[in-house]
Amino acid sequence: MSAPADTPNDTLYAEDRTDQSDPAVRAAQEERLRAVWKPPSGLFLRWTDVNNNRVGVWYTLTAFAFMLFAGVLALVMRTQLAVPENDLVSANTFNQLFTLHGSMMMFLFAVPMFEAVSIILLPQLLGARDLPFPRLSAFGYWSFLLGGVFVGGSIFFNAAPDGGWFMYPPLTTRTDLSGLGADIWMLGLSFIEVSSVAAAVELIVGVLKCRPPGMRLNLMPLYAWYILVVAVMILFAFPPLIAGDVLFEMERLLGWPFFDASKGGDPLLWQHLFWIFGHPEVYIVFLPSIALFAMMIPTFAQRHLLGYPWIVLAAVGTAFLSFGLWVHHMFATGLPKISLAFFSAASEAVAIPTGVQIFAFIATLWAGKVKWSTPLLYAVGSLAIFTIGGLTGVMVAVAPFDWQAHDTYFVVAHLHYVLIGGTLLPLFGGLYYYWPLVTGKRLSDRIGRTAFWVMFVGANLAFMPMHLSGLEGMPRRVFTYPAALGIGGLNMASTLGAFLFASGVLMVCIDLALSPTRAKAPRNPWAAGTLEWLARPDDENWGIRSVPLIETRYPIWDQPDFVRKVDEGRFFLPDAPEMRRETIITSVIDARPIQVARLGTPSVVPMLTAISLGSVFILTTYHLYWAALVGGVVTLACVLYWLWTGTAEIPEKPAKSIGHGITVLLYLSGPSASGWWAMFITMMADATAFSGLVFGYYFFWTVHADFPPPDAMGPGVFWPMTALALTAAGWGATVAARDIHASGRVGPARVLLAVALVATLGSAVAGLAGPWTTGLDPKSHVYPAIVWTLAIWTAVHAGIGGIAQAYTLARSLAGKMTPAYDADLRNITVYLHFLLFTGIVAYATIGLFPGAAS
Repeated sequence: MSAPADTPNDTLYAEDRTDQSDPAVRAAQEERLRAVWKPPSGLFLRWTDVNNNRVGVWYTLTAFAFMLFAGVLALVMRTQLAVPENDLVSANTFNQLFTLHGSMMMFLFAVPMFEAVSIILLPQLLGARDLPFPRLSAFGYWSFLLGGVFVGGSIFFNAAPDGGWFMYPPLTTRTDLSGLGADIWMLGLSFIEVSSVAAAVELIVGVLKCRPPGMRLNLMPLYAWYILVVAVMILFAFPPLIAGDVLFEMERLLGWPFFDASKGGDPLLWQHLFWIFGHPEVYIVFLPSIALFAMMIPTFAQRHLLGYPWIVLAAVGTAFLSFGLWVHHMFATGLPKISLAFFSAASEAVAIPTGVQIFAFIATLWAGKVKWSTPLLYAVGSLAIFTIGGLTGVMVAVAPFDWQAHDTYFVVAHLHYVLIGGTLLPLFGGLYYYWPLVTGKRLSDRIGRTAFWVMFVGANLAFMPMHLSGLEGMPRRVFTYPAALGIGGLNMASTLGAFLFASGVLMVCIDLALSPTRAKAPRNPWAAGTLEWLARPDDENWGIRSVPLIETRYPIWDQPDFVRKVDEGRFFLPDAPEMRRETIITSVIDARPIQVARLGTPSVVPMLTAISLGSVFILTTYHLYWAALVGGVVTLACVLYWLWTGTAEIPEKPAKSIGHGITVLLYLSGPSASGWWAMFITMMADATAFSGLVFGYYFFWTVHADFPPPDAMGPGVFWPMTALALTAAGWGATVAARDIHASGRVGPARVLLAVALVATLGSAVAGLAGPWTTGLDPKSHVYPAIVWTLAIWTAVHAGIGGIAQAYTLARSLAGKMTPAYDADLRNITVYLHFLLFTGIVAYATIGLFPGAAS
């Protein structure tokens, strides 16, 4: 179904004539909203709720707990390094400590924390009832929790990974040199990456499709812009690491030699795939902190933020440049000079958009009437620390200096200045700023300011000396050092600073623990101008009273009687007469209302899906492949049940009124629908992961003059081209089925879907037949290994495509899909588009590449 035609603003948003000031009308509406959004009763059932507030709070608390645990690991390391030749822990234990500390801080705290906070804040900022896929958020949380406990808990069994948070081969891929910890790291964090991508899909669609009417892209809060940019970065940064994880585990579990130089592999491939993720990761965790500044600074300057368009462009520019910097982590690997020059220049250039954002914040404070507060103190202090980290970042971007400082404690100091100033302290500032919004209670200014100064002094005392110890020659990742090196005093200072910083964190924890005993905070205690502060501390889970019309970036400040009109339900969707959880879906560019979406309700299915998927990764770690296969089948069953019962529901009526005389559809399909966008975004992440595998094939070709080897027997031309032809046939039949079905000819569309199913599954068989019939041995050389990998990846995706086609056919036969309600068919067509792209690239590479068909 298509959306209703646009209507000019002056008639679309006429004043509502309903007497919403009548207390009886308002009370009845609020009672219905309260009943709809009420969480389930009972301790266990409450955990099945998928409301953004509840899931976001669980997410945030879990990420905070992982951060505290990783911090304790760091304190043990600093105690070991406080004096020379210490024997508090063994070398093996120390390796586990620093590997787990770095892995948990990056994968289990920095990224999940911003996703968790965004799940709470975005609906409030956008005036939405909830994000578009609340069950997906819940699935992401449970995946994160299970994966985090699996990885973090390994240290209690002396089985934690010990190869560094970067896990460089060949040390980590050789099972005789590394134990089970490498598999725990790889498979556990791969599971966690699934949750990160799921959250990215939720956040992107939420920002693009759940804005309130009138909130055009140029009126979005900067927090929403930053989260949109960062979520898109996740789509392009995490999948290359997933591709590397696939190659890594296939070498460890199956002996396929992707990183074994004796069989044509190359350990540098892992470094490329890891740092294509690893350097954008720094900005993925930094930009959400800048987003918090963008919300706090206008509030405490009591004026609009200066340079809004420039800040948006700078955020986009930072994201773009961050993907061109990964090789600056590899300056010491012997790369060509032209590569060094290019990546060195790019590494320095990224300071420009970063500086634009920081100077815009400073200018806003300069132009406003600043009200100093605890959150602002954290913001300004963190900028000071981050600037020091940025300056040392420019230093290590210069290749000759990097050659001297590489793998020394100078780099450790640089990294921690960036992460503490760019991530940790801003999050504490955001915690003090938004705690009244989440709990209705303010934290203590006295404790908060004391904690800040303790952490500020502790951070500088801990990490400033590391610059000197690094320049004195102390290498990274050593569990002790000789007294003759003369750096015992510097290390003792760093250890004292670490414990001082930890004391400040402990003060914040005490403050949080004491907050329930304090009185309720007033509504909007900071006198902010953005939408999230419409919420009242005593509100129920349905958020703001009515979805407002937005005309400015700071509506609480600028729109007359705005708060009163929202509270009286004078805007949109002030009621829930059908007793359903609903939110308004708007157009991407100008935020015109086009649909009322029915949202997911409390369900145990996301939890069960996460548990069953987690079992696949965990059981594979212990080589229990048959049990892992059973877990995969259960996961598939859970996903199909989830989709069958919780998506693409045919509504009881085609449209409903949202107020102001506006009626919008209850069902959308195609590019206007949230589900279509979710499929498209997911496929972008999938295509990026696939591109990482293809990158591996051509990387081997560029670094080895004899790739493919002269005596290699390729998969031939016949089977790859047959597979490609069948893939194209399955795609063409699906597209034709979509168009014929939309015209009302359901029977022929079903026949075409059945034909598409046969062709797609046939392409999977043909794709595997090429390397199988030619006897390619993936253990003998990297060429057959990468050929098999591309063939398996494409065949698996064809199998998933076949399942999707069968599912859609079943929905049609069951009467759950009609020509007017065809979201299932339109969404799987998006998947088939990407499957065709995958097939073209994969089969052309392995079947037509020079030498591949010999």
